[in-house]
Amino acid sequence: MSDSPWANFAYSELRCTCGHCDSTGHEMEPAFMARLQRLREAYGQPMQLTSAYRCARHPSEAGKVAPGDHFDGRAVDVRCRGAEALTLLRLALPLGFNRVGIHQKGDARFLHLGLASVGGRLPSPAIWSY
Repeated sequence: MSDSPWANFAYSELRCTCGHCDSTGHEMEPAFMARLQRLREAYGQPMQLTSAYRCARHPSEAGKVAPGDHFDGRAVDVRCRGAEALTLLRLALPLGFNRVGIHQKGDARFLHLGLASVGGRLPSPAIWSY
């Protein structure tokens, strides 16, 4: 059972993994997480998160000019490959995820699913590959 308001996501899997901060997972934006929970319910099977919230000291954020979606608590990376990645993408777009990164090569395959305001600090909608 989850310790968070979202049935399929625990705070422990949402926290920053940098090892240098006091992240608890509570940094995730509730509206984003409600959308992610709807995606999980539509998908009907577990979604392993490889990254959720990232503090400014997280190695993936520290080198950026400005913090990214993860820092805002409005993005996750979901481990998936091939057909399951396509299924997740097809379900995520109608739910309003408007920042999508696709990494489908090598062993660390995932989809970045983010949400940002149109006309805001981050280009939205946007799709990219790694």
